[in-house]
Amino acid sequence: MQGTLIFVGALVFFAFIMAMKSFKIIRPFEKGLVERLGKYQRTLGPGLNTIMPFVDSIIKVDMREVVLDVPSQMVITKDNVGVEVDAIIYAQVTDPARSRYEIGNYIRAATKLAQTNLRNIIGEMELDQSLTSRDVINGQLRDVLDTATDKWGVRVNRVELQRIDPPADINQAMSQQMKAERLKRANILEAEGIKQSEILKAEGEKQAAILEAEGKAEAIKRVADAEKYQEIALAEGEAQATVNVFSAIHEGKATEDVVAIKYLETLAKIADGKASKVFLPIEASGVLGALGGAFEAISKKGGAGKVVQADG
Repeated sequence: MQGTLIFVGALVFFAFIMAMKSFKIIRPFEKGLVERLGKYQRTLGPGLNTIMPFVDSIIKVDMREVVLDVPSQMVITKDNVGVEVDAIIYAQVTDPARSRYEIGNYIRAATKLAQTNLRNIIGEMELDQSLTSRDVINGQLRDVLDTATDKWGVRVNRVELQRIDPPADINQAMSQQMKAERLKRANILEAEGIKQSEILKAEGEKQAAILEAEGKAEAIKRVADAEKYQEIALAEGEAQATVNVFSAIHEGKATEDVVAIKYLETLAKIADGKASKVFLPIEASGVLGALGGAFEAISKKGGAGKVVQADG
């Protein structure tokens, strides 16, 4: 009876051990490689999986993205300047079987590959170009690494240069050059500002002179137009007055005596000036003769006293 109990207990213990060896749990970020008697069989996904105990073994592979630190190294540029360079690589396993069986240590291999290719890429650039072409260097290095690590079942997601440090004397020279460039740009901008100010000032003076000349010309033109209009109006007034006088004489049927008197009044106005001589037209003799006849007729009728009385 006691031997039977021992046998049953041994069977239960063996069954428990078999169960423990048969069931394997794979975590969500892992994949399991099943090897049977040293030969690859299949890949297990996350969760509870069963294998043949004592025959199968499982190698777990981390599928998460890993960060590879590329050690700092001295790199010679195309123009023979030594710079200190280091970088960071972000890589991820895409095929766990190839990452296990195609390469012994893909992390070390990718790091060394990045170091050698950094020397090649930066060695083809001059110092100034390498300092301003980080994105270009990152892209080229990523392409090279991704192509090389593809057969290992590893994908390089991105590469970032941490620093590119020239020697201290080069840094000092670059600082002086940058300072000189900034001073040069400042002087150029100041000169351009003065030039633009002078141009605007000259343009303003020119425009002011043009406007002043146009104003004077306009004023002269207006004065001339006013004088012209005044002369025209005066001439038109005199012409109208002459027409009115002429019409009044004809409508009133004036005699030669009245015409002679008006003629004398006109002569008086002509003589009332600064001229020392007055030229009379030829017709003046006839008018004066008519005027003499008029005075004789008045004298015969009663004398000048009556005339004055009549005039008064």
